[in-house]
Amino acid sequence: MQAIAKAKGIRITPRKVRLVIDLIRGKDVSEALVILDSINKSAVVPVKKVVMSAAANATNNHNMNADKLYIAEIYAGDGPTLKRFLPRAKGSASSILKRTSHITCVVKER
Repeated sequence: MQAIAKAKGIRITPRKVRLVIDLIRGKDVSEALVILDSINKSAVVPVKKVVMSAAANATNNHNMNADKLYIAEIYAGDGPTLKRFLPRAKGSASSILKRTSHITCVVKER
């Protein structure tokens, strides 16, 4: 039995989100939330929301015990990239890629 939560189109690059996600993979949900509270990164807020949502889905929709939940899988994939341009010298332009992430969290019961 597992519960899933997804956050799509988060305006943080997947590379920065993965730095936070790698710290909590495989941990208990309560322990993961404590770890997320002590990290000073911008990706912590959406990751914490996804973990809390997956835990809520497990307890409310699948009748799992909240104390036995752990993060079985958590990963961040690429979302759509916003392409912007920055004017440069002599009439040229440089491209700016504003990347987005899709965060997926799967919670299971021990």
